[in-house]
Amino acid sequence: MPRTARIAPKEFIYHVLTRGNNRQDIFKDEEDYQKYLEILQKYKEKYDFRLYHYVLMTNHLHLVIEPTERGGELSEIMKGINLSYAQHFKNKYRYIGHFWQDRYKSIIISKDEYLLACGSYVELNPVRAGIVENPKDYRWSSYQANAYGKQDDLIDQHVIFDNLSQDDVVRKEYRKFVQEMLKKNKAMRGEMERRTIYGGHDFIQRVNKKYKMEAVIKKRGRPKKELAGNE
Repeated sequence: MPRTARIAPKEFIYHVLTRGNNRQDIFKDEEDYQKYLEILQKYKEKYDFRLYHYVLMTNHLHLVIEPTERGGELSEIMKGINLSYAQHFKNKYRYIGHFWQDRYKSIIISKDEYLLACGSYVELNPVRAGIVENPKDYRWSSYQANAYGKQDDLIDQHVIFDNLSQDDVVRKEYRKFVQEMLKKNKAMRGEMERRTIYGGHDFIQRVNKKYKMEAVIKKRGRPKKELAGNE
């Protein structure tokens, strides 16, 4: 069956998830993480997109990307990054075979509190995985840039932070927001698995009407029959 065409208008921000094939490791040492960030910077300059959040995990990664009108399409951006890093990995480790698991997954995110929720979800990955207790202790993410203002040339001024004043207050509020999400333990766990749009009701309705997109991917196959006597 042919793949469904991906709808990715430039007017939106996207949460992008990419996994290693069969969930295999895609980063084996520090050089690999550094190489991916270098590639990310290279294609950021080439395709002129904005990057608000990221995290690199052992076998997958998350990016929160906003393509610009003068830059490349999301498909061009991800194709360039994924092919370039896969080539690095295959050459370094003499790896043969399919490197990435299917196509990358992308979710349209509204430019409001849902974007902050998505960003915290991304940056809390190492905490949920039990690697660190505090997201500030994980090196390969954007948390320190967003929460403490640490210099990170990959990260753009946050689209929501732009509307606020007093940078130190904004950072403090973001840290507080992330900690609140952290207290919820399973906050958003599984929330993104089948979503194509993440936002409020009005935003979802607007995107659905304009692009004929459902907010949640429907499961394939027939619905299970209810057993007699069950309510």
